[in-house]
Amino acid sequence: MTAYTVVDVGGTTLRVGRYDSDTDRVDDVRRMPTEGMDRYPGEPVPVLQRRVVGQLVDIAGAALARHGARRLAVAFAGPIDAAGRVTAAPTVWGRRGDPLPLRDLLRERLGRPVTVVNDLTAAAWRYVGGADQEAFCLITVSSGIGNKVFRAGEVLLHPDGHGGELGHWTCDPAPDAMPCDCGGRGHLGAVASGRGAVAAARRAAVADPVGYGGSVLAGAEVDAVALAAAVRADDPFATGVLRAGLRHLATAITAVFASIGVRRYVIIGGFALAVGPRYAALLTEALHRAGCFGLTPAEIDGMVVLGEPDDDHGLIGAGRLLTHTLPTPRPPAALLPRDLALVVAQNGTEGGDNRKIAGERAAGESGAADESGDGPGGVVCGF
Repeated sequence: MTAYTVVDVGGTTLRVGRYDSDTDRVDDVRRMPTEGMDRYPGEPVPVLQRRVVGQLVDIAGAALARHGARRLAVAFAGPIDAAGRVTAAPTVWGRRGDPLPLRDLLRERLGRPVTVVNDLTAAAWRYVGGADQEAFCLITVSSGIGNKVFRAGEVLLHPDGHGGELGHWTCDPAPDAMPCDCGGRGHLGAVASGRGAVAAARRAAVADPVGYGGSVLAGAEVDAVALAAAVRADDPFATGVLRAGLRHLATAITAVFASIGVRRYVIIGGFALAVGPRYAALLTEALHRAGCFGLTPAEIDGMVVLGEPDDDHGLIGAGRLLTHTLPTPRPPAALLPRDLALVVAQNGTEGGDNRKIAGERAAGESGAADESGDGPGGVVCGF
């Protein structure tokens, strides 16, 4: 059995658990508020970065000891480059600060090999079924919106971490469009995320007091939980608010489909999963209205599916990523007859020198992971 300690850092919640590669499950899952801007609004980015790093060192260090794990994987809500640096984290510390070398900081303070990837990159691996996996796009709708495309055995990203940030596509160019956590305006995440939907519902309550007055939301605090429940109950006011945001999300999906042909969209995230099957149905309706060039109505009906109804996507995905990408050590040279046979064929002898050559060749090909995480056998960190 191989166990890894896995951590998922979101804008609101930090999760830590133990991933068992034999059972493909996580246990010892613990949740706590992320020490970011949600808890400390208005604090400067460098201060929030230090808070988050300190929290990770404390939480991951204790978990590594509990689990007896020798390796840590961190799924982080923000673009990650190939060096394991967080280049931005709008939902964790807001506006862009200096890139944070999270992988190196954690490795130095914890003394263990560390892999750092984007949270959606990790989550995508939860839905990879095998070498012949159909291409798919994973979309999360929670406090923000993010996505990743998995195709041909990998998540499609630039080495600098670019890609999979549909939440920061400008869908509303108006100068007074809704502000995004990153500092921009009119981004998809500001309009169609859980936070965006709540803000839209509050604005609509003022603009349409009659409609709001007839809603189950009337007189209650309008938050994500209440809004999701109202949509599940088919409340006309709440459903109308959600449909307005889904129009923009459907447009983004049709653009992804038209550009690279991906036909499967897996929806996760606290807000979308709280709405449940109704969310997938309303999004599919919006896709029919937007149209997907070349697809029949029946094919459009099959585009959107909901992910697993839990919040373990990043944890399980991070564990599966390590399981799939860590090299498997090969047998020692003495157990590789093909290498010895090659030397015998070339030299016509089984002398000791040739056995030494065969052993060196096998060792050079073994691909055994080095424990620093840096060598040719180490995990590529990023994205």
